[in-house]
Amino acid sequence: MTPEPPRRGLGRGLAALISSDSNEAAPGSHPADTLVQLPLDALRPNPEQPRETFAAAPLEGLATSLREHGVLTPLVARRDGLGGYILIAGERRWRAARMAGLERVPVYVRGAPPSAAEQLELALIENLQREDLDPVEAALGYQRLVQQYGHTQEQVATRVGKDRATVANALRLLKLPDAGLRALKEHRISAGHARALLPVEDADAFAVALATVIARELSVRATEQLVRSLKKAPAPGKRPDRGVARLGDQLTRSLGSRVVLKPRAAGGGRIVIDYTDADELDRLVGKLRG
Repeated sequence: MTPEPPRRGLGRGLAALISSDSNEAAPGSHPADTLVQLPLDALRPNPEQPRETFAAAPLEGLATSLREHGVLTPLVARRDGLGGYILIAGERRWRAARMAGLERVPVYVRGAPPSAAEQLELALIENLQREDLDPVEAALGYQRLVQQYGHTQEQVATRVGKDRATVANALRLLKLPDAGLRALKEHRISAGHARALLPVEDADAFAVALATVIARELSVRATEQLVRSLKKAPAPGKRPDRGVARLGDQLTRSLGSRVVLKPRAAGGGRIVIDYTDADELDRLVGKLRG
């Protein structure tokens, strides 16, 4: 009989935190790793929580469900040494329970407190299981495990149940300029768009490319084509005039299509506007006609 292969970090998930024993007990009187009912005010958020935002509408929806059915999945916490408890997993349920007006919630309390790195890992695992983290939050969590706690990318991947390429690609996103990171967090671009934009190193060119992708709602493949066109070097011996290049960038943002100004030595010049298909041409003609 073939032995079952070992399960990875995410497969173990939060089950690794929880024993099969459970009971009802007053706070402070329970044995290690048991299920108890705790007052909401006795709990405080995980300081290692990688998630920065909790959307209001889904939280209100969860609160409505909790009013009707209660908290079906226990939270996980550890003692803080001051008579209270620090959440390891379940902050979203804790917040929704407060909105729902609940007084107590079921909590698994760990006897042996986890390290700060383990708290971060467990919070990452919980959020990744529910796909609650945006790409930037996930990448920042991975980065902390690498830089602050000395994990290799391979170790991070194993602990959170991802492959190494996923972790490496996530970390690459943190090289984006601030405007790109904001657009990614606000879901105006996807992680695929962000990776396609990474080769654009010049700040002005990146701003133009990002504005074009958002304005034209480009696909990832079209974004890659745009980046290749932006990276084309000018002909040898011709140095682009900075004022002309800046004006071209402004027109690109305004039209949502790449615009290049090509002045002639004797005066005058050409304005070149790129378009990808007939629909794009119709849009540009309509915009130019006002």
